[in-house]
Amino acid sequence: MSKSQTVLFAIGGGEFAEATDVLGEFLGLLKDKSDPQLTVMTVATDEPESAAVKYNNLFRRHGIDHVSVIDVSIRDDAFDKKASKTIEKADALFFTGGDQLNVTSLMGGSPLHNLLHDRIKDGFIVAGTSAGAAMMSNSMVISGNSDNPPQVGGVQIAPGMNLFSGTIIDTHFTQRGRHGRLLTAIAHYPQDLGIGIDERTAIVTRDGEFRVLGEGVVTIMDGSRMRHNDLPYRKDRETLGLFGVEVHVLPAGYKYDLKKREPISPSLRKMAGANDEV
Repeated sequence: MSKSQTVLFAIGGGEFAEATDVLGEFLGLLKDKSDPQLTVMTVATDEPESAAVKYNNLFRRHGIDHVSVIDVSIRDDAFDKKASKTIEKADALFFTGGDQLNVTSLMGGSPLHNLLHDRIKDGFIVAGTSAGAAMMSNSMVISGNSDNPPQVGGVQIAPGMNLFSGTIIDTHFTQRGRHGRLLTAIAHYPQDLGIGIDERTAIVTRDGEFRVLGEGVVTIMDGSRMRHNDLPYRKDRETLGLFGVEVHVLPAGYKYDLKKREPISPSLRKMAGANDEV
């Protein structure tokens, strides 16, 4: 597998087994390989045993015969040579939900983290849901208020695992009203692209472009051309003023060019034709 075939598969949370389009796409990527080897990473969750059983049963039920599990409950686990060998043999990793800070604090800078980046350079599949998607960011949301306007102190940000450079990924996005906190994050780091992913929705990224699939939408917030940002002059809990943030709403079938920072629409003529047939 070459570098151009590396796939980052970020899911916005929700019940993965019920997100049929998202699950089907991920299984399709795995089954493109001969006798695929999948490793489930339970580092984010505080209930690794139950998560291991859940995802082991799910993937085996759908025809993935080789499913292994790596749990990193203490930082020393990220130095385990057996775990490194398992990842070296894997065709794909799947990070469960939980707390994204668990991933960075227990794995960041470790041999497992470095190996993960090496595998991505060579060509690899890395998928994650909820915290397992948020941790892929360059700048990672670790907490913040939902259903609030953008405001000072409305979000806490830390370095992510930097699998998906130049981004801030937020999950459960529309369902938990996280627009204000992602705007706050963009006010702090306008150079990073804000990506809000709804539940049962995913982005599949390869070759500098991602495609949206699933039930909801992906909301893009781009502050790179923002001409006004009063964050430096505001006090704690005061609402922010921002001019020129570009917002794009992308449902299933839409794409986004990460290099050009431009959304890509599917053929509207085909969409119109499909609607005419209904």
